[in-house]
Amino acid sequence: MPTATDQPGRILLIKPSALGDVCRTAPVLASLARSWPEARIDWLVHEDFVDAVSGHPNLSAVVPFPRRRFGRWMRSPSVARELLEWTRGLRAAKYDLVLDCQGLSRSGFMTRATGAAHRIGDRRARELSWLAYTQRVETSGAVHEVDRMFMLVRACGAEVVPDMRLHVPDAAATSWRTGHGAVIAGTPAVALATTSRWASKAWPQAQWVELARHLLADGPEHLLLLGAPSERAEVEALRAAIDGPSDRVHNLAGRTSVGEMMAAIESCRLVVSNDSAALHMAVGLAHRGVRCVGLFGPTDPAKVGPYRMDDVVVRAPLPDNQPVNYRDRSLGDSIMRTIAVADVLEKIESVGASPGIDTP
Repeated sequence: MPTATDQPGRILLIKPSALGDVCRTAPVLASLARSWPEARIDWLVHEDFVDAVSGHPNLSAVVPFPRRRFGRWMRSPSVARELLEWTRGLRAAKYDLVLDCQGLSRSGFMTRATGAAHRIGDRRARELSWLAYTQRVETSGAVHEVDRMFMLVRACGAEVVPDMRLHVPDAAATSWRTGHGAVIAGTPAVALATTSRWASKAWPQAQWVELARHLLADGPEHLLLLGAPSERAEVEALRAAIDGPSDRVHNLAGRTSVGEMMAAIESCRLVVSNDSAALHMAVGLAHRGVRCVGLFGPTDPAKVGPYRMDDVVVRAPLPDNQPVNYRDRSLGDSIMRTIAVADVLEKIESVGASPGIDTP
């Protein structure tokens, strides 16, 4: 097993998805680079999320994973051949060390395909992915997902570095400044990430509207409404309900790439978000002066929230103080609706992101 004095030449970090999970894996990359500064470190990531990591100064290269295309391999001989060549490329890279931070069957397959001598993963990894590892790490003592990954880092022989910083790729920053960003140039902005794949994790629209109107009344800020392409209509309905000045409330859902969304967040003094990727982007861009407030209900911020930033979280009380499964569709927004707008405004004040308060 490599140690801090045993330099691996080539390292592969596997964390393809989801976007928020990819963002909070940045300290794994920083940790590996700190211990082995001369190593080539690549990151295997979903092709749609390349921008989330490609600007990181510790990264040597991105290995894009075209998940949607490769998902058709059983129905298309040509795609099957592409997948075979792609996996051969993993082996041809001759990685010395592979770290699987995903722990699912797909990432286990990728890990095994490298043929690396040292393949590290979670002993409790799901879907039998643990069969791909040469070293299986017991992580049951970890609470937060970042701490779980740090246990894998230590098993590699590397020093843990809790560096959450993300870096906007240059091309995305330029595209933002010359595109949508030109509209708000030089003006304070607040980003609201109001959507969620799961209704149980989404703060109700009425409360978002009330918050937005408070923010518009308190300062000259533009409001940037974030979201995925599939959420554009939902976000547009929110924009219409806010009924604010059309030149200050902007629906960006589906109108930015991942990198451009990072650039949009970097341009803001504050991000208010459900438990979503935008929140983890804001955490990673805190070094650029961005403040954030995260709204949590059924998901536990102690496990998946902003790492070591409990003070930016507003969490709804759980029924009978018992854990619930956010995938339970019967929940609806019953938990999230108990978060009061006044509590969110108070949290904004406490994190130092109210109008008139300078941020570094």
